[in-house]
Amino acid sequence: MKRFLLLFAVASLPMLVLAQPGEEGPQDTAWKKIYRESYNRVNDLVHTKLDVKFDFDKSYLYGKEWVTLTPHFYNTDSVLLDAKGMDIKEVSIVNGTSKTPLKYQYDGMLLNVKLNKVYTRNDKYTLYIDYVSKPDELKVQGSAAITDAKGLYFINPKGAKKDVETQIWTQGETEGSSVWFVTIDKPNQKTTQEISMTVPAKYITLSNGLKVSEKKNTDGTRTDNWKMDLPHAPYLFFMGVGDFAIIKDKPYKGKEVSYYVEKSQAPYAMKVFGNTPEMIQFFSDKLGVDYPWAKYAQIVGREYVSGAMENTTATLHQDGAYQNNRQLADGNGWEETIAHELFHQWFGDLVTAESWSNLTVNESFANYSEYLWDEYKYGKDYADEHNVEDMQGYIMSGSEGKDLVRFHYADKEDMFDAVSYNKGGRILHMLRNYVGDDAFFKSLNNYLTTNKFKAGEAGQLRLAFEEVTGKDLNWFWNQWYYGSGHPKLKVSYNYDIPGIPGTTEVIVEQTQKSGKVFTLPVAVDVYTNGKAERYNIWVKNAKDTFYFKTAVKPELVNFDADKILLAEKADNKTEDNFKAQWKYAKNYVDRKEAIEFFAKKSMPEIAKGLNDKFGGLRQLTITKIAATPYKTDKVVLEEIERIAKTDNNKKAKAAAIGFLVKNGDAKYAPIYQAAVTDSSYTVAGAALKGLVALDGPNGYTLAKKYGSDAKGALSNAIIDILIAQGTEADFDFVVNAYKEAPLSQEKIGLSDKFVSYLIKVNDITKIKSGIDKIIEFRNAIPAAYRGYVDPSFKASFDRLSKAKGTEIENYIQTNFK
Repeated sequence: MKRFLLLFAVASLPMLVLAQPGEEGPQDTAWKKIYRESYNRVNDLVHTKLDVKFDFDKSYLYGKEWVTLTPHFYNTDSVLLDAKGMDIKEVSIVNGTSKTPLKYQYDGMLLNVKLNKVYTRNDKYTLYIDYVSKPDELKVQGSAAITDAKGLYFINPKGAKKDVETQIWTQGETEGSSVWFVTIDKPNQKTTQEISMTVPAKYITLSNGLKVSEKKNTDGTRTDNWKMDLPHAPYLFFMGVGDFAIIKDKPYKGKEVSYYVEKSQAPYAMKVFGNTPEMIQFFSDKLGVDYPWAKYAQIVGREYVSGAMENTTATLHQDGAYQNNRQLADGNGWEETIAHELFHQWFGDLVTAESWSNLTVNESFANYSEYLWDEYKYGKDYADEHNVEDMQGYIMSGSEGKDLVRFHYADKEDMFDAVSYNKGGRILHMLRNYVGDDAFFKSLNNYLTTNKFKAGEAGQLRLAFEEVTGKDLNWFWNQWYYGSGHPKLKVSYNYDIPGIPGTTEVIVEQTQKSGKVFTLPVAVDVYTNGKAERYNIWVKNAKDTFYFKTAVKPELVNFDADKILLAEKADNKTEDNFKAQWKYAKNYVDRKEAIEFFAKKSMPEIAKGLNDKFGGLRQLTITKIAATPYKTDKVVLEEIERIAKTDNNKKAKAAAIGFLVKNGDAKYAPIYQAAVTDSSYTVAGAALKGLVALDGPNGYTLAKKYGSDAKGALSNAIIDILIAQGTEADFDFVVNAYKEAPLSQEKIGLSDKFVSYLIKVNDITKIKSGIDKIIEFRNAIPAAYRGYVDPSFKASFDRLSKAKGTEIENYIQTNFK
């Protein structure tokens, strides 16, 4: 699962106002003594057959199930099944064409069935279960990454919301599938499946595997039959129902590749998802394991509770995947998520984590697939930028005390964090660098082929690598998989050491306070006369000193030359060293570090970044220059003006326009006028701010002029104008723009601005509607992170209550909980 909200929270929430110490009650730490073992397999699933119908008025599912099982090893006369919040009507054993009722006990969560005899591991038996699923009546807890976990979701089932289509979709991970069918809802179980769905004939259905038949019924419904011949885990079962358009891409080796989207989004589907066939080919080639399933479909669900989910053959995305042409002009903001979920079809679906403690063998790989795809499709700079962002997301998360493989946690949902995702991906990046590309991908092939259609864990991954490489890798696994934290390094350099002429000294100190000392294989490049000599060293102690023979003083000693370490680093280079680093060391991080150093020291070399080959670093340079004396330099301004006019990277272009806006010179008005109709909302938004800065009184007119097609940065710029200059007549635009703003750090600030606008509104109904939209956004933030954001929301609501009086104050108190 791509925990999209998790990334927002990890990267952004530490910057928000935190709850004061003592505001929360004492924490329950009993879980620290509970060992989270793999689920004890007494019985194994073999095949699951479902026949389901939906009650849209009640949000019920009426199900008939035939589940075939076998004892795992020991003889048994009972079976314990997960069945959350159901009405169980019948449990029987199937004997050919007849069935015999069985005795059972049911507590609302677990169904304990007494079988008709003792079964051995050579036997199979089939249970028939008649049940009703009531997901909206089940009280379950979500996690830091998923807002709730009721398994089956009816979206606008009665059609009460005019702007939301009626849909049904399911979310199984972690153990939510047992809300809508009876199963052993554990990741170390695998089963084939058949699902028959009866729905209103106007709707499209999607499930795992292939649709093998459909039948029109006399009551205006249609029954679709889906079949999955290969086994997979119960949490990967999926049903989707809605009025979707099906966009079929070119098949992959005869296997259907398709996209299920709302009909209004059909024109954009190929631009959003259209790289999927190439991704399938790329990942198949890299892994040496061809895409294993019968098809690959992707569907977009309204009000989805997380980022995306890798249901086998049928990935579900949240509606943030929807983008129009102008949004896509800035780059496909969903493409890494598409890669992430596709890679799960191998790591997670073909081989599944045998317990949530070993989630890394699912999510760390999916996270790292984003880097692999970026590197292949868009180049190493693009991938390295993403790598740095993910590493910073982990470092800022405050998760240093958590092992990657964790056998102690409060709730299984807690495993879906920046350690399992961001840190795990960076660990794979280091492992790839250490063993080499050929060995890395051969090892992944070994792991997949050895464990296909079974469960896997980190130990099996180690064995796969050791078998391929011939290396003992216990040290790496113990340090990174079964250990916590990361190194914090202080690197110092000396030349002409007394008594050791012609020698360069590099001192590496590990300064992390945990007391743990990391073993780090590191590449060091020593530059003399512009040429690098590579040395491979091992950092193994709290303080290590390395000596390198150098005929002359090196221009640069580049520690961690490949820039792959998961570490925080204080690198005591000189100004001349960083000049040489900019000139000679060509990795993204090398150039980024140099730009940041030039900015910190207010060195004129900062301007060199304006001509960097990578748009992300040109954008960074513009941002950094704004805080230096060179922001008014004539040559610098000319370069930034050039970027604002002609740069092919939309984000760099927008940053350049934003820089010129702050300069305040009216001579740049033609640039703003030309850019305000740019295909990119980001560029257009920056340009609109420029026009308003030069002609404030005309801002309202400009906002109305460009507001008919506005999202992202352009929408935010217009909201700012309408909050300052707009009237109550603009309510529909403002509230819709706020609603459509993506979940992000920026929306926290936008919420406060939106409250400022609501203070100007007199219609109580409209004010309450606006409050509802803010609360919907707040509730979409996972509960574990609300302690960070609630002070901001509360301060905004207090302002609104004070301005609007008792009725609004009471409304907020009733609904903001």
